[in-house]
Amino acid sequence: MKSISCFRNTPSKMNPLLVIGLQWFGILSRRSVMGVRGLQGFVRSSCPHICTVVNFKELAEHHRSRHPGGTPTIVVDAMCCLRYWYTPDSWICGGQWREYFSSLREFVKTFTAVGIKLVFFFDGMVEQSKRDEWVKRRLKNNREIAKIFHYIKSHREQPGRNMFFIPSGLAIFTQFALKALGQETLCSLQEADYEVASYGLQNNCLGILGEDTDYLIYDTCPYFSISELSLDSLDTIMLCREKLCQSLGLSLSDLPLLACLLGNDIIPEGMFESFRYKCLSSYTSVKENFDKKGNIILAVADHISKVLRLHQGEKKLEEMLPLGPNKALFYKGVASYLLPGQKSPWFFQKPEGVVTLDKQVLSMSSDPKSKQEVPVCTDPGSKQEVPVCTDPESKQEVLLYTHPESKQGVPVYTDPESKQEVPMCTDPEPKQEFPLCTHPESRQEVLLCTHPESKRKLPVDTDPEFNLEAPLCTNPEMKQEDLVNMGPEVKPQITMVLDPEILKVARAHHVQAESYLVYNVMSSGEVECSNSLEDAMDQALPSQAFVYRPVRQRVYSLLLGDGEGGTSTCPTVKEWFVYSGNPLRQPDLVRPLQMSIPGGTPSLKLLWLSQEAGLQAQRLDTLLACFDLSSSREELQVVESPFQALCCLLIYLFVQVDTLCLEDLHAFIAQALCLEGKTTMELADLQLDHVDPRAVQLGTLLVRGLTTLVLVNSACGFPWKTSDFMPWNLFDGKLFHQKYLQSERGYTAEALVEQHRSWLTRFHALKSVVCKACMKENRPIVSRRHWRSHHSGQRGRQGSSDHRMSSGYSRSGQGQHWRDQGPGSRQYDPDQWRRY
Repeated sequence: MKSISCFRNTPSKMNPLLVIGLQWFGILSRRSVMGVRGLQGFVRSSCPHICTVVNFKELAEHHRSRHPGGTPTIVVDAMCCLRYWYTPDSWICGGQWREYFSSLREFVKTFTAVGIKLVFFFDGMVEQSKRDEWVKRRLKNNREIAKIFHYIKSHREQPGRNMFFIPSGLAIFTQFALKALGQETLCSLQEADYEVASYGLQNNCLGILGEDTDYLIYDTCPYFSISELSLDSLDTIMLCREKLCQSLGLSLSDLPLLACLLGNDIIPEGMFESFRYKCLSSYTSVKENFDKKGNIILAVADHISKVLRLHQGEKKLEEMLPLGPNKALFYKGVASYLLPGQKSPWFFQKPEGVVTLDKQVLSMSSDPKSKQEVPVCTDPGSKQEVPVCTDPESKQEVLLYTHPESKQGVPVYTDPESKQEVPMCTDPEPKQEFPLCTHPESRQEVLLCTHPESKRKLPVDTDPEFNLEAPLCTNPEMKQEDLVNMGPEVKPQITMVLDPEILKVARAHHVQAESYLVYNVMSSGEVECSNSLEDAMDQALPSQAFVYRPVRQRVYSLLLGDGEGGTSTCPTVKEWFVYSGNPLRQPDLVRPLQMSIPGGTPSLKLLWLSQEAGLQAQRLDTLLACFDLSSSREELQVVESPFQALCCLLIYLFVQVDTLCLEDLHAFIAQALCLEGKTTMELADLQLDHVDPRAVQLGTLLVRGLTTLVLVNSACGFPWKTSDFMPWNLFDGKLFHQKYLQSERGYTAEALVEQHRSWLTRFHALKSVVCKACMKENRPIVSRRHWRSHHSGQRGRQGSSDHRMSSGYSRSGQGQHWRDQGPGSRQYDPDQWRRY
């Protein structure tokens, strides 16, 4: 920021907000490491002057005075803000969704009142280079969840906020909540931090709101902390990367190098541990009042400024650093911080010679700014030169593609081992129009192209070990030499489907945060699901990963099949789903499962693009077929919205999970009915006698079912309105817990619905629908007292070698029962679980 007049500096006595904020920095750095390792703690303990208290209202007024007619815009890294937004006291029971929606509405309202526009970005997929870090965090979360359930069993209450774990599905449903509040919400085509930084820079945003030290490394707009935000005053803390550079004796272009040497989400922290200690041993300005990690950061920065910089542009990084076999990964890590139009002085500039790249001739050109000879690629179509930074020995190239309209260089890193290019941004001004698709809910025509302001990059980094049984598809009309010279918005990547038109529709819905996992399946054939609040020691309830897997398998068949219902040519899908016993060393390879639909499986073009009369009925038939509930269509037709979606989910759950009983069904239905008559305040004031671990897991199981409905509904062309299965309309964690405890005590239906006569009538109607549909599947729903008398033996956790039999209620020929899918076979037969 050039102007300091709107900042509230505290030269002598530190502002109380800043003190509180730095305390929060300590908590956050201990709870979850995001971005550069050790940097958050360093800023907190060693460089507090980097943090400046600012006020968003004043910043917005200053922005308007400098840019008349412009709207001050803050780009929000939503994934960093989930903990801040989730303000309800209760988090253990499955989520207080009405309260949460109210919290989001208040957040948006506060910024809107001062004329600030918010643009929200969500992570759309996990990059291959960050998969190891993703796995590491998921395994850490497993340990935290085990402690949570141990606490619940010991104290019969919710743990303190220090053990807080966000409710399952929070990120997914936050996207839809913000869209319902009229906010611009985008889903990334990679991890969101790059796209957030790029959007902020290219759209002259007021700043970035988040909690990730990577935003101190990107050379972009100012970075503001969400954890220090006071919504009442709109005060927060700005972390100034220029002041950080001044403290470290570095320039802005040195920060990506520093980040990779310290370790981040791409470069493991231990990769350069010995190098860092060598820097510390030779560092002569060790500060006694700094901790060890702080001195290590100072020592590495000192080595960069005093040793490495002496040879900058003359020697390759591998000649100055112990990169070894990690050279390609390190280059990729540095390049990952380069935004459109930016390049790193640390990439060696080849002094002479001519090289080729994808059949394009590279000639020499002088860069007037750096005074160095830079190889360039001449595009015969655009007649523009594309600068390329080349390592002559490793043949590693960092292509700076110049878009013909934006005139900006787009860094692309080429990994010589995988032979794949990793574009570091996308076409900033996509001009290509795609066919129109009408969203069945809004009835508005949607241009089938990526949001023109997202400036996103396309991840083409795929796992070479992913050996699909069916060939992957690329655009058959695309020539190989076109790959480099196209903007990444239209640059083809290896995909799982052949039809580019359908892929564009899926991509548009993904970017606009209207679908869930559909584009991931169709583009890369790889999906993931984070931790859920599930008790690994539970002997009866299955993990949601297994319960809903048959549904996902049928969706895979729909998305990857040929429209004829066959699955023999469908490729397998890689699933990174967290469940007990899964070490996440490799994904589950899941085969699509054929659906049974009267008249055959419709094509995606028919489901997604056609406006023929009666198509909604066919879309609904397809949705029910994904849950294998085609026989229940008649029962579900008489149910009003939004309970139709709930009944569909309950029928599937009770057919699939044979340990659910009548008392569970009563609790699920009663809470959904009573929720209609509750205010947000009444829900917040609700008190529980105690917390039951089984009820906690049941709440999680239902919410994960709602996220599965999002997947199925979007894959089938939106037969149901999205609002019909949003949790704030169907589920409240504490209310369900209350009804569960009451039902376990034997409360009558009248008592469960709080003596409300109309609710009682609907209660019996909904119960009848579920019970009748389950009876069609030979699955009677009986009371737990009756169940205990017939099931005296203990069931094993899924995968237990002692209890691998299917129950009498499972359905042969419709995919394996959850008891037969378990992780136990991983430990003894590594191929058995791959048979999907």
